[in-house]
Amino acid sequence: MKLRELVKANPALQYIVDSMELMSSAGRRVLLDFPFLADGAALEAEWERTAQAIRATKDADNRRAYNDLRHALMQLHDLQGTLASLAAHTPLNEVELFEIKHLAHLTRQASAAVAELGLAEALPLPDLSEVFAMLDPDATGMTNFYVYDSYDSQLPAIRRELKTLQASGSDPNRLGEVLALHNDIQQAVCLRLSDRLYEYRQPLAKAMELIAYADLLLARADLSLRWNLVRPVLADHIAYRGLVNPRLRDRNLSQGLRYQPVDIDLREGVCVVTGANMAGKTVLLKSVGTAQQMVQCGMYAPAEEAQVVLVADVVTSIGDEQDEMNGLSSFASEIINISGILQRCRNERLLVLIDEPARTTNPVEGKALVQALIDLLGRSASLSLVTTHYGQLRCECRRLRVRGFVEDMCDLPVNPQTINRFIDYSLAEDTTGEVPHEALRIAAILGCDADLLSGARKALDERQS
Repeated sequence: MKLRELVKANPALQYIVDSMELMSSAGRRVLLDFPFLADGAALEAEWERTAQAIRATKDADNRRAYNDLRHALMQLHDLQGTLASLAAHTPLNEVELFEIKHLAHLTRQASAAVAELGLAEALPLPDLSEVFAMLDPDATGMTNFYVYDSYDSQLPAIRRELKTLQASGSDPNRLGEVLALHNDIQQAVCLRLSDRLYEYRQPLAKAMELIAYADLLLARADLSLRWNLVRPVLADHIAYRGLVNPRLRDRNLSQGLRYQPVDIDLREGVCVVTGANMAGKTVLLKSVGTAQQMVQCGMYAPAEEAQVVLVADVVTSIGDEQDEMNGLSSFASEIINISGILQRCRNERLLVLIDEPARTTNPVEGKALVQALIDLLGRSASLSLVTTHYGQLRCECRRLRVRGFVEDMCDLPVNPQTINRFIDYSLAEDTTGEVPHEALRIAAILGCDADLLSGARKALDERQS
């Protein structure tokens, strides 16, 4: 599983990818092809290389070398096609030989900058000086490629005659003969160079990928500094202090709205979260899932502190599951999805995020399904976070509650424009098992029809009497 597959299902992760300041298309390819890692040692190595890049980026003495490396990255072209042709022993044309020469030149530039930045161990670029010399036989030092006269002893005389014939236009037959001979010699030179370059196919491919990875590394470091991301710590549980959803945070701040980070810890088993509508339960699930995907794709975490346990995958049942194309209702699609999650939990350790399961069916059966779901998830090795509006669930699990609407949180008048400022999104341990009853209160603040509210209150009173 690669990052490019994860971003298709997670707009928040796509936002993070789009926020990374990559210099090249090759760097973006390497980013999107980065795997979801479940190997602790491999992740620690990624985080350490990011830490080295952050230190190098922050050091004012490295500014020139940093700019040199970025300049080299801006000139990088993705040569996958050319390198594939070389690996297949396919003769290269002049354009492809130029691309190889330019890559050798960029590798030399990048190597010098990388060494000065102290990143040589993280980015062990190969020495391609022999490749550059092969494609620069006259030692011009220039990055453009040309089939130089020195490649074949016949070329100088042929080119002189060709120039004369083209200028005079007096003998078109001879011009055609010389031009054909000239082209044959050039093709022969390209073939000989391709054969020689074949020996360097692996160092060239390695240089291409490492320079592209350098682009990714600098982009990771830059994002970590701009967003105050934190290096995660591997643990036997998940714990975040000051966890944020970068996409939602930036949207709120751009609109002058408050954004409140949250603290949460998850351990093997099930954690059930209750809270009123608008209390951020769905955002919590998406934030935890996005953070897990970020850290297992080698990034730092969007939090002040982060402890993580590695999982095989992040699986979700969030939002409207209706699939009109298959003729399935929301409930049917949701049940199929959750059944698949339970099957996987029997064989894999997952991070499971389920938002208000069985909310679209009748309350009696819905509550029974939720209790059974929590029981089954609790028997697995997965870490599960489930939100619900059902209260008094008879099952073994940890319970948290979003604090929700707090009228004295702000001195502004309460109305639809300011209600966000009155929601406390922090989590508290819940020992009662009751769900909040704030729907009518919030509906009134939002300007709900008075007759509808009156009827609802009357129905509640009759039920309680």
